[in-house]
Amino acid sequence: MSNNAVAAEAEATRPRTRAEKQVEHRDRIKRTLVACLMGILTGGLSFYLSGTPDPVTGLQANGIVGLLLLMAGVAFQKHVFMLLGVDYMNLTTKDWFYQSFMTFALWFMTWTLLLTTTVL
Repeated sequence: MSNNAVAAEAEATRPRTRAEKQVEHRDRIKRTLVACLMGILTGGLSFYLSGTPDPVTGLQANGIVGLLLLMAGVAFQKHVFMLLGVDYMNLTTKDWFYQSFMTFALWFMTWTLLLTTTVL
């Protein structure tokens, strides 16, 4: 093995310091907050931009707009990470799936709550 490979392996196996753990924890909190706020924002926009819901069926005329806004919100998170200084290049597929799921869950809940006109 070359010296670089040995150094990289030693760096990966060394225990992290308290400061490194705190920085990673703050980044995870920032990423979760971005996903949640993006989901709430896109859910609200989906309701207001998709038209007035039909009182009988509860459906909106342009419901596909909501789905497109959800996809745009997931894609826009990368740019928000750049603005916040979060290192998005180290995110794995699992991390992006988590970001997408959190955005979807809050988008769905927000849009559903706004579409609910009465509570039985």
